[in-house]
Amino acid sequence: MRNYIFLLFVSLWAISASGQLLSGTVSSAAKAEKLIGVTVVADDTVGINTDVNGFYSLKLSPGKHSISFKLISFETENRTITLLPGETLELNIILKEKSHLLNIVVVSAGKFEQNLEEVTVSMEVLKPELIEKRNIVTMEDGVDYIPGVSMIDGQANIRGGSGWSYGAGSRVQILVDDLPQLTADAGDTKWSFLPLENIEQVEVIKGASSVLFGSSALNGVINFRTAYPRDTPITKINVFGAIYDRAYITTDKEYSLNFRGKTAAYSGMSFLHSRKINRLDVAVSGNYFKDDGYRQGENEKRGRVSLNTRYNFKVKGLSAGINFNTIATTGTLFFLWKNDTSGAYIPAKNSLSDYDTYRTSIDPFITYSGPNGSSHKIRTRWFNTTNKNNTDQNSTGNLYYTEYQFQKHFKEVFTITAGTVNTFSTVKSQIYGDHDGNQSAFYTQGDLKIGRLIISAGTRIEQSKVDTIKDKWNQVYRSGINFHPFGATYLRASAGQGYRFPTIAERYIRTNVSGVNIFPNEQLEPEKGISVEIGVKQGFSVGSWKGYFDLAFFRNNYKNMMEFVFAQWAYGPDIFKNLGFRSLNVGKTQIEGFEATFAAEGKLPYEFEISTMAGYTFLNPRQLTYDSAYVRKVGYANFMGSDSSDFLKYRFKHMIKGDIDLSRKNFSIGASIRYTSQMVNIDRIFMGGLLDIAFPPGLGIADYRKYHNKGDLILDVRVSFRFPKQITAALIVKNATNRIYMQRPADMQAPRVFVLQAGIKF
Repeated sequence: MRNYIFLLFVSLWAISASGQLLSGTVSSAAKAEKLIGVTVVADDTVGINTDVNGFYSLKLSPGKHSISFKLISFETENRTITLLPGETLELNIILKEKSHLLNIVVVSAGKFEQNLEEVTVSMEVLKPELIEKRNIVTMEDGVDYIPGVSMIDGQANIRGGSGWSYGAGSRVQILVDDLPQLTADAGDTKWSFLPLENIEQVEVIKGASSVLFGSSALNGVINFRTAYPRDTPITKINVFGAIYDRAYITTDKEYSLNFRGKTAAYSGMSFLHSRKINRLDVAVSGNYFKDDGYRQGENEKRGRVSLNTRYNFKVKGLSAGINFNTIATTGTLFFLWKNDTSGAYIPAKNSLSDYDTYRTSIDPFITYSGPNGSSHKIRTRWFNTTNKNNTDQNSTGNLYYTEYQFQKHFKEVFTITAGTVNTFSTVKSQIYGDHDGNQSAFYTQGDLKIGRLIISAGTRIEQSKVDTIKDKWNQVYRSGINFHPFGATYLRASAGQGYRFPTIAERYIRTNVSGVNIFPNEQLEPEKGISVEIGVKQGFSVGSWKGYFDLAFFRNNYKNMMEFVFAQWAYGPDIFKNLGFRSLNVGKTQIEGFEATFAAEGKLPYEFEISTMAGYTFLNPRQLTYDSAYVRKVGYANFMGSDSSDFLKYRFKHMIKGDIDLSRKNFSIGASIRYTSQMVNIDRIFMGGLLDIAFPPGLGIADYRKYHNKGDLILDVRVSFRFPKQITAALIVKNATNRIYMQRPADMQAPRVFVLQAGIKF
């Protein structure tokens, strides 16, 4: 096999080295950077893509030829050349960026580059500039600014697809460069593990995406794309320090941080160095973070180092590399407050736990891009997670991931993507037990462009297994269309199926957190769903202004949806022993709503530049079949189950996200807002009863909800100045109005925070 591959590469080289040759590089006019993946076509028949150095080479016959250079978001360049027998001609090209919409290119929708306005699903993009300007210290904070996305206890929730399940299971697939970040045991994400210093952009797919991304993509996908080195080496160093303000005081409620007797603060630093060394691309980054915590007893220290490498072989189109990422974290975790007033930042009895966590991933890969528009990718991963604490909840998980992907571009008309995936995992845990898991899948998707119409369709079959429990082969489908009738108007419609296999944690967990029992449920069934959407994206360009407005209507239907439910799970003389949470299939559910987003950038008088984005999401999440343990009382007590109606728990009806940035030369100011209406429905146990008996004089959650029933508006403001030699200083005020707000029951969020940030780039 190795000899065959060697002879193949030698043959390709020999063919390209003879006859008349046209070669050169293609660069960007704006950034003077070499462009990767430019399609170079001769006489509408012979084509090739530029490599990672922007280089191309075509063997042509003598005579006259028409050559075109095409790349998404750039204007096509056409040239006519004449080659003499035996001649070698060098032709270097500079492409100009198109001036439409916001020139946003995404990869996640079809696993190849597309203009944002041409995809068939709803997508949002978060650029790295906003991550730096907001002093985002974990990607959890960054994602929470994306329209339609909310974070509850570290879990991503897209358009109300998930509620609160305390870190066990995710309906959103989290990826870094298409590789999954969910753990082998709990299926959760450690957001501080993601390399935010080297993010190219964050891409969010809204709606079921299991065809390309498998189980856990039931609700959508968040893909973090990292950046490879440019022609010019880059070094960035960023340091910051922050102070927590005192909590806000109202006439009827009082909150205090005086439990510490000193100022609470956090600080940290991050770095990135990225460069090309001949044929080797290297990017190394890392950060350190120390937090006193704004709640009594809570603190954290962590350090992370990441390394991305890629070697570009002499064989054209062949590259390989290894990416490495590791983090160590130690701290104390806060679970429940003492009460909703003076004890909002003080833990309830037994509500603190010490922890040490370690996560490491090693990701070897190899890619070959052929001269006929085809590519082959092999991605592999070893992902280790080790969790230790002082409450007998230790767990170690190892995940081994392998994916082969084939892709073929037929000019600019049709793209076929196909692949196979295998994931094997092992878990050794005090709270889950010891288990092995395996997932195997095959997928394919085709994207066809006919004039102004784009059609996308795909399917996937996947089988999951835990120990001896094997699910049947699940087959899901998706399809979508995008129609460009005129101007900058783009209409789209899509329907996609998704599914999620229960995690080891959801099936086998047995523990106690702050006196609250969490029970296993080995009878959990996989949940399935379908997302249907219609939408329109309207671009505009007026003078120096350009941007888009997007409106989408969606409906998601789920079968066997899993929810985290509090109830009495057995009968006996000790009622407290049988009370607690566990994951439960609650039957059929439906989430429908609409979403409007807006993004624009332009120029104002006196050399001011402005960029803005905003989004509003309306949700109506309902349970269609009632389970007695979920909506109605269970057992002997009337405080079990759901607090109110068939409205799905721990969801918001209204969400607003927005950001605006105004700059002039080296000075800029900006602001971000997040608004969520009050959670309509929570577990009845939190509204009083036995839980208040267990935590005298009561947690006060019902009282809090009574006085905070209008929702929460959180405002962040920032100002920055760039000095000569690429030095930047910034002041960021998070939660500028010092709003007191609760994310989930008994979990008060941080008061106002003042952040000083300084960075240098060279």
